Amino acid sequence: MFNELSPRKRAILKAVVDAYIESGDPVGSKTLTQGRQFGLSSATIRNEMAELESLGYLEQPHTSAGRVPSESGYRFYVDSLMKEYALNAGELAELNSMLKAKTAELDKLIQNAGRVMANLTNYTAIAVKQSEGRDTVTRFSVTPVDDRNFLLVMICSDRSAKTRFIHTENPVEEEGLKLLEQALNNFIAGRDLGTVTLPYLMQMERSLGRYGNLVSPVMKFIYDALGQTEERDVRIDGVEKLLEYPEFLDAGKLKDVLGMFDRKNELLGLLESADDDVNICIGRENGVEALEGSSLVFKKIIVNGRAVGAVGVLGPCRMDYSKVVSAIRYLSKGIEHAMNTEEKGGQLSSGDSDDRKGEKA
Repeated sequence: MFNELSPRKRAILKAVVDAYIESGDPVGSKTLTQGRQFGLSSATIRNEMAELESLGYLEQPHTSAGRVPSESGYRFYVDSLMKEYALNAGELAELNSMLKAKTAELDKLIQNAGRVMANLTNYTAIAVKQSEGRDTVTRFSVTPVDDRNFLLVMICSDRSAKTRFIHTENPVEEEGLKLLEQALNNFIAGRDLGTVTLPYLMQMERSLGRYGNLVSPVMKFIYDALGQTEERDVRIDGVEKLLEYPEFLDAGKLKDVLGMFDRKNELLGLLESADDDVNICIGRENGVEALEGSSLVFKKIIVNGRAVGAVGVLGPCRMDYSKVVSAIRYLSKGIEHAMNTEEKGGQLSSGDSDDRKGEKA
């Protein structure tokens, strides 16, 4: 559907999104003609906007009002129309002040990152720190007990052995247990569990064919045995900033979002299944009911090839995506630099921002 848009429609859609992000008011054809960026009549622009609405990129909240971007319109904007935002001197100074801090302790960097992102973007910031020094399993062994029970043995990196007796609801053939043992050793053995993402587990499930339903319960036992379930620190900064946007003034909507902050596993699930680049999740793309009508933009922090945390912001769908993406990429790159090298400053030049188009999670 994206290829249906002519250059003129693209320019008008970009102008509508930019204007709506800035003002929060529905955008009419008169607003675009006043900007003198189009050499078109108000009637022509109005017709183009009507076509964009029929294609699903714009919506009209009221018959007498202008139009606003739909979720599809925002998605097309961040993927194809958004211009790179150049951080100004003041913004760079605020970011570099944090990155030049003498501490290279990850928890301090993550804590400060959330505070800085909330101040810089005026959105609610989310910062996640993974625990450090976790055991890995070097070898798995699966031994059948009967057709509904088997013993899982895990030989850990510290040479200790952990065992779990696992019961299945349905009978499992010995062939399935052999395939499970093979998959665990191929996909999980020797791997930091912090790097095991949802797409990776889905790949593991596919490799097991009709026995793929064993992966989820077995991985839960593995996480529990290694003490992984409660070792992630989620920090929320700038919750009060939600009240600055009309989208969150509805008491029910605000209650849903605040409740999700308490149920941090929903946020962690989004972060774990994401790409390593900046992820932009718009409205229903989040897959979390409480975040419908909101956008979440975040990036994992990768140190020595391992995801050690993440930093991002939550705000309305009419978020200033360009500025947010630039700030998140710059800040996360600075933290990675500080943690990956012996140089503690982590200060970057403005050219290191290297913004690219937003990516869907």
